[in-house]
Amino acid sequence: MIERIATVRNRDGIHCRPSTVIVKSVIEYQGSIRVFNNRGESDLKSVLTLMALELLPGDTVTIQVSGPQEDERCAALVGLFETRFDFPARRKAPAAL
Repeated sequence: MIERIATVRNRDGIHCRPSTVIVKSVIEYQGSIRVFNNRGESDLKSVLTLMALELLPGDTVTIQVSGPQEDERCAALVGLFETRFDFPARRKAPAAL
């Protein structure tokens, strides 16, 4: 097992779209991956469990990987959690009449 700490760098934290990118990156991994902070933990099998950690900019998470190529997988996850995602801004809904 390998363990590393990552700091969330995305200006909006790890919301739905970054969570989806992270979970998709590990969905077929044959080992075990856990991510946790002071609000709880996620096994990264579900976007909802990752979002439940309420990861905000500057928060740190501990990533634990156990299985094949764990060092490479853990390094890739640190990179994803520290990515400044550049998703296009959502358009605001028109004001109600």
